[in-house]
Amino acid sequence: MYYLSNQIHLGDEIYGLKAARFLARTVVHHIKKPTNFIENLSLILSNDTIMKPPYEINTKILGLITSVSEKIGEVNASFLIKSSPSLRKQNQIKTIHSSLQIEGNTLTEQQITAILENKRVIGPSKDIKEVQNAIKVYESIIDYKVDSINSFLKAHKTLMEGLIDNPGAFRKEGVGIVKGSKIEHLAPPSENVQYLMKDLFDYLKNDEEITLIKSCVFHYEMEFIHPFTDGNGRMGRLWQTIILMSKYPVFQYLPFETLISKSQEDYYKVLSICDKTGKSTEFIEYMLSVVNDTLAELIGNSVSVNMTQENRLQHFCSLKMDSFTRKDYMQVFKQLSSASASRDLKTGIEKGLFSKSGDKRLTTYHLK
Repeated sequence: MYYLSNQIHLGDEIYGLKAARFLARTVVHHIKKPTNFIENLSLILSNDTIMKPPYEINTKILGLITSVSEKIGEVNASFLIKSSPSLRKQNQIKTIHSSLQIEGNTLTEQQITAILENKRVIGPSKDIKEVQNAIKVYESIIDYKVDSINSFLKAHKTLMEGLIDNPGAFRKEGVGIVKGSKIEHLAPPSENVQYLMKDLFDYLKNDEEITLIKSCVFHYEMEFIHPFTDGNGRMGRLWQTIILMSKYPVFQYLPFETLISKSQEDYYKVLSICDKTGKSTEFIEYMLSVVNDTLAELIGNSVSVNMTQENRLQHFCSLKMDSFTRKDYMQVFKQLSSASASRDLKTGIEKGLFSKSGDKRLTTYHLK
């Protein structure tokens, strides 16, 4: 596959680059269907359209998009997250711990907390440096520009400073993923990396696909290209977060890496499946499921851990529900007991937020 991408000669440098990039990304999938392969190659050579990574949107993905979108609305980032600095810090620690744990870092959440608080920690110097670098990245995460290759390289430089040679630069050598004696993935040749990454960022910037999908596609495609000698996994997860943040601020504090860490075998399995099929469809399904489950966990924990009665009443009023019952109120705050819900509603009436009509089970509340 990659040998072909290096040997193609079409007599025109631009055509050669296009063909090489096409071959480097899709020949494994299309070689099984020669007609489609030739047709697609001809299409790439005949126009200047952005190369869109291959994937399919199926019913499972559509269902997950709906579920994630509903949960994002329920979370209401400005309320559940921004109002709780302690939760923000806790989730940042979970994100750093999980993302680095996937890569073999041995430090605990408690040790990461200590480093964040500038306390002395005993542990492998490499692991400590990884955490220190990750803290710097996540503390300035809002400053990275989602569709900028330069910003992408800057993040890698900060993340891998002192850990590898030439951090913040695309690799100049061939790389692959080896498990035991088996090569799991052979990345495209180093001379193609800058062009493949340009195509990927062009897709990110210009394609009209929804952000939830683009974030997953970018994550998978970046892992496929493997643009760096090291740090590819943590950069893929970081940049998916940044892409999602550009549309949904809640993802700045959403530690979906925790669930990836708990299902590492599934994570690598689905990456392998996509390598074989030549499409990122299964990876999109996997990542949307992870995001969906992480949002559900956040919603489940937020009421009992972080929300005061005043917070709950403020949030509920913001939903602009003109008439509602206690049951409706408890649907918004699913872990709230019926007694606590009654106390909330009584306080709401006393503060002039609601009025009520009816009695006992027939009571209806009205937003003022």
